[in-house]
Amino acid sequence: MNQRSNQRSYPHLRLPTATTPARSLSLASVRSHNYGSTINQNPPISQQQQQRQQQVVGKPTRFRHRLTKPLMAARKLVMGRATSSGSETSSKSGKFSLFKAYEKTMSVATQMFPLWTLLSAVLAIKNPASFAWFDTKWFTAGLGVLMLSMGITLSPADFAKVLSKPLPVAVGFVSCYGLMPLIALGLAKAFALPKALTAGLVLCGSINGGQASNLCAYIAKGNVALSVMMTLSTTVGAIVMTPLLSKFLLGTNVPVDAQGIAISTMQVVLLPLVLGMGMKQLVPRFVEAMTPLTPVVGVISTCLLVGSAVAQVAPDIVSAGLTLQLAAMLLHLIGGLAGYWAMRALKQDEITSRTSGIETSMKSSAFGFLLAKLHFGDYAARVPPAVSVVWMALIGATMAVVWRRMPINEQPAAGDTTTGALAENPIPETA
Repeated sequence: MNQRSNQRSYPHLRLPTATTPARSLSLASVRSHNYGSTINQNPPISQQQQQRQQQVVGKPTRFRHRLTKPLMAARKLVMGRATSSGSETSSKSGKFSLFKAYEKTMSVATQMFPLWTLLSAVLAIKNPASFAWFDTKWFTAGLGVLMLSMGITLSPADFAKVLSKPLPVAVGFVSCYGLMPLIALGLAKAFALPKALTAGLVLCGSINGGQASNLCAYIAKGNVALSVMMTLSTTVGAIVMTPLLSKFLLGTNVPVDAQGIAISTMQVVLLPLVLGMGMKQLVPRFVEAMTPLTPVVGVISTCLLVGSAVAQVAPDIVSAGLTLQLAAMLLHLIGGLAGYWAMRALKQDEITSRTSGIETSMKSSAFGFLLAKLHFGDYAARVPPAVSVVWMALIGATMAVVWRRMPINEQPAAGDTTTGALAENPIPETA
């Protein structure tokens, strides 16, 4: 090996020569040279060269500019803040911002559900003729549209998970036909209501859950599939339970048309749900675009149902006074709180408890109004169901909006899930 080449490669490592003594290879000499730092360090540069390098690094090269430009455009598109007019990026950003505005508008309209319900009731009392066109045919159609708007947020897997744990459905059934009739009877006695008003109020507590509860469960971040199953079970149970409770608590025979209930359940519950779930599978993009609108459709349908029932007995509601109003309000408020805390006592999660509270509170008061109209001889017996329609919607909508604002800090139990659309949070939060 040539000594000169070694010295050129490793100038600090000198082999012994005639002019270099052997002691230069001692351990102390090797350590003092610090090979690593000497080999890896760059040669010193002047301050002027450092400034030139900083200027070069600070200026984006053409290649770097080509990379960052589309990335920045994509960021503006996602944030909805693209400003370049006339370009493709600007048009896409505009569409995105428009959809965000659409979602926010639907959210605000949905979260004002209690106000719309109250306005519908006031309008029906002040001007009953404004709801004269909403007859039985439109009433049935309104319920169908309400269930269709919920059906597109569901899938068969949601119902399979609910059926895997039937305890919440069973508890909801007991709350509907065991708890609510006793609360109604206790309130009627506490407020010393006349016999006819007592019969109407107890009838409200003895009927099935209402379809509007599914909408409120959706708004409250509840389990819509569980809510629908509770509604179905209590609707079928009304064939037996409503006449039995009316006879036991009131001593009145209230015949219920089993065939009519079965047909109505098919028309306004099952068929719209199946149609909605089919649309979700066949036209998912259309359903995704329509999902923020579904709560608003449900709110409009519910407000029409409330106004129609109130308009038919508007003078009697006014003449009934505050006593009946307070009794009807407490029926739905106490029932909702009891349904919620019953689930919490059974160690159920927050989502299931919210769903149970809303389902217990929101009865099918419109169906009770129809039964009182057909089977109770005293005209005054139909007034409590009409009053209950208003308070049922007000209390249920208020609970839904309040719970919507309250975060869920726990994970749902296995088998208890919200709907897929809800998991994607289609109703954006508003400040």
